[in-house]
Formats: sequence, structure tokens, C-alpha cells
Amino acid sequence: MGIHFVITLIGGAIIDDPESVPKFVASLFYTDFKLIDFVRYLPVAGLYILAMVLGYVGLRYIELSISSPICNSSGALAFLLCLIVGLTSAEDVTVTAVIGVVMITLGVVGLGFVESREDEETRLARQEKANRKYAKSFLALLLPIAYLIIDALGTVGDELIFAIEDDAGNGIITDYAANSAFELTFFLLAIFAFVYLKFVKKDTVFKGNRSFMLGGLCETVGQVFYMAVMFSDFTVGMVIISAYCALSVLWSRIFLKEKLSWKHYVAIAVAFAGIMVLGVAEELL
Repeated sequence: MGIHFVITLIGGAIIDDPESVPKFVASLFYTDFKLIDFVRYLPVAGLYILAMVLGYVGLRYIELSISSPICNSSGALAFLLCLIVGLTSAEDVTVTAVIGVVMITLGVVGLGFVESREDEETRLARQEKANRKYAKSFLALLLPIAYLIIDALGTVGDELIFAIEDDAGNGIITDYAANSAFELTFFLLAIFAFVYLKFVKKDTVFKGNRSFMLGGLCETVGQVFYMAVMFSDFTVGMVIISAYCALSVLWSRIFLKEKLSWKHYVAIAVAFAGIMVLGVAEELL
């Protein structure tokens, strides 16, 4: 993300007007970032990054197949929070959006219910193939739920900061600058983490760990193209992005050998369907 931040700074110096180039190109290579934007966006970036940290820590305690649909339901909570604080008008709420939120809520609650009612013998039997033993605990569900809440608060923070205008009636920060501020925050955090692990903890986590590096690269590229979709006119972009948790479940089944009960899959399917419905509703608003 630090590398992409530098690339956009260079692009911003070359491209005078982002409207003069295709939006997709501008989203990848342009920014109007100023240092004050880093300060303004820091609380929002902090929420997003904290949510991601908790989400990844949670994978030590709960299967990705269960965690991903819960985490990805943050859009539904953000929708409700924006409605409560007045960032979204009640007049803009459609029946489709309500159905989507209800389905997601039922799916997430259903996952929690299935997890709490599953006996230990059944749990160990279905985890045997994955060679991972996840202990049944309150923390296992608490971490992805914490991600859900904090990430939703980050989305509300986004809406709030973009709603603030200066004396001239212009927004105090643009989408481009906000993304650059987020990437710079992540980059500074990465430097701190690297120095701490390498020189304080004397950790060898980076040595020869190709999977670790590949995961980081995929996360970064995913973030870059996520912002490209957000800045472009892709009418189905949000719906497609919201489908990523379904792929997470599929990949975890194929590569991690995670095996869930049919009750898990029913709850996941309900949550996933709700995410898709909500994505469609957002496009209709």
C-alpha cells in the first residue's frame, strides 16, 4: 500500500485533472492528497485497520468459513447506523434494503446459534480433516463480531467526513485523498510492525514465509482494485464485491479443508443472499 501511495503521488503531479482520464486510470494512478488529509482521515483509517487486525486474529479461534460471512455483514450494520444518525434518509430506504438487512441479521444470528449449540464431539469430528482445532469459546465469535461493528463504524466515519464542507462549499477531503491517507496510515503501521518484530522481538516470521508474503500482496492488490471499483461507474460493482465471502467459504473448503455442518451452510447462505440483496438495494438508491 505504501508503494501504491507513492505511485499515486507521482500520478497526481502528472495528471492535472482526474476528469481528463478514465476513472479507472485515475483511481489507480491519481491523488490530490495533502498532509492535512492524513490527519483528518486518521480516525477513520484507524477504525478500518483495527477491524482488520481483529478479523485476522479471530482466524486463530474460528473457521474462515464462519468468520468471513460475519465480517462481511458490516455493510448491513453500517446501513442501519447511517439511517439512525441521519446520514441516510428514511425516504431512501427500499423494501429490498430492509429484506437484505433482515436476511443478513438472521444469517449472522443463525451462525452464532449453530456454534453455541454444537457439541464438542461433533466439532472435533468435522475439524479433523482440516488439522485445525478451534476451541469453542465466546472469544471465537466475539472477534468477527467486533470486526463487524468497528468496520461499520469506519463506514459511518467515511460518510461523516465526506459530508463536511469547507467555507467554499467543497468537501474537506476527496475520495482520492481519503484512499491515499488510508494507504499511508497502513504503510506507517507496517514500518512500525516490521521494526518491532525484526529488531525488538527478533522474530523470523518474514524469513522464507512465501504464503505470508503472498497473502499480504493479495490483500494490497484487492484494496487497490476495491477503490478502483468505488471510484468508477460499475453499476454492479458493489454486488460483485459483496460476493467475496462466498468465495472465502469455497476456498476455505478446498484449500483449508474446512468442513461445516449443513446448519452452518444454511446460515451462511442466508447471510450471503442478504448481502447480495443489500448490494442490489444500494445500487437502486
